[in-house]
Amino acid sequence: MQNAHLRLGRLQYTRNTEKTNTQISVHVDHYIGNGEQAHLLSVFGGDAEVGAIRAAIYEKHTFTVTFPNGASKHVGLGPDAACYNGSLSLQGAKRMLRHLVAVSASLAANGSAGQTFIMNLEQATKELTWATVVSLLGLPADPRWGNVILGEMRQEKLIRRLDGIGCDPAVVIGTREDFMKRMEQARSMNLLPFPEKHGPIVWPQYTIRDALALHEKHEVRSGPVSV
Repeated sequence: MQNAHLRLGRLQYTRNTEKTNTQISVHVDHYIGNGEQAHLLSVFGGDAEVGAIRAAIYEKHTFTVTFPNGASKHVGLGPDAACYNGSLSLQGAKRMLRHLVAVSASLAANGSAGQTFIMNLEQATKELTWATVVSLLGLPADPRWGNVILGEMRQEKLIRRLDGIGCDPAVVIGTREDFMKRMEQARSMNLLPFPEKHGPIVWPQYTIRDALALHEKHEVRSGPVSV
């Protein structure tokens, strides 16, 4: 991807004690957050730097995230965050980079507590958005119903943009019971078509690679949400 470095953010961790003054900075390739609450954090850097970030997350410390547009926020992942480690090898580099993906407890339980997080919310991904909601909440739904149900929720401001780096994230507010009531009401108004024949409903197939690659095809808003 051309000019990929211009789409990266930075994560800075500062800790001052009586004996030491620690300042660590790593690159951020993906981030999802809501105000001061970070939900997804994907960073890479040296072994010592990434290791210190991982330890700070488990200790519930906070960080400063700087977005590609220069704006910054003070954020934390909160209690019960989970970390996943990996390595990146670069051509010509003697040492491998360390990669860390951290998720909040809310994102790890995506779909519960009336919140469904979406990584890329745009016109080209509306089918994936609806499929994500249906899958995580276990809804008995048809792929064609997304326009009606999600359209209503947009009007009611129950689909809210989140801060993002490398993605265009949002959160859909609603429990399984909320969606069931919406579908019942929409069906009673003949707004939702039923399948023409009996049998399983065929949904489009998406992979994790598809979801991550979608933002490469469109201009992405990488920065905090304007209030």
